[in-house]
Amino acid sequence: MKKSDVLAFIGARGGSKGIPKKNLSMVAGFPLISYSIAAARLAKGVDRIIVSTDSEEIAEVSKKFGADVPFLRPKEISGDDSLDIDFFKHALAWLKANENYSPNYIMHLRPTVPAREPRKLEQAIAEIIDNPETSSLRSAHAVTPSAFKLFTLKDGPYCHFFGSEFFGQDEEFFNYPRQKLPPTYHVDGYVDIIDAQKFLSSGFMYGKKMKAFIIDDNRDIDDLEDIPAAEAFLREERFKPLFDYLNKVTQ
Repeated sequence: MKKSDVLAFIGARGGSKGIPKKNLSMVAGFPLISYSIAAARLAKGVDRIIVSTDSEEIAEVSKKFGADVPFLRPKEISGDDSLDIDFFKHALAWLKANENYSPNYIMHLRPTVPAREPRKLEQAIAEIIDNPETSSLRSAHAVTPSAFKLFTLKDGPYCHFFGSEFFGQDEEFFNYPRQKLPPTYHVDGYVDIIDAQKFLSSGFMYGKKMKAFIIDDNRDIDDLEDIPAAEAFLREERFKPLFDYLNKVTQ
């Protein structure tokens, strides 16, 4: 792997409508946010881990598990409608002004995904470093049914199916069997990596050359009902290194 400065960045605001204090919810014995920190700590190629939060409680828990929290995020960019780009810009501006620090790449780890393999994060880092023309990398997993079977009401009551540009306008591709349709993918929160300088110069987080990073599965926690499935998923042997790290930190 080529050497480059990679900042793992975890955005974790204190408020949550679905689950109160969601980022501190206990999942298989540990706070939800601790899993993202553990995965980043175990991944080779990550130079620094920063949590951006408006919550002092989240900040203290994050520090306990091995992340830096050099600032608290302003309340005005920590609401339900706040965008990722807002706290990215704030963090980069703060780090430049206060530490004269500018990373080459930002690895965005959403704390709602507890089950990550450090080796996959290493693979994602290697892929974007080895493709310098890439503006970003974003994880996704295959979806069923195919997105080619979805439509919107673009023209009033009439069905407008997605993906007509892949087929002829007169072709009823939405009736094709699954095997005949190209695979389609749903972006998820497993990992994003953004070229920081391309982001700052263009103003777009992902840019025009977003590289796909396909994963086999994802367990995102949005509601309380998602926690049992995520806990069952975490019992797989491949996630044991996360628990080894978390147990060591809390001993």
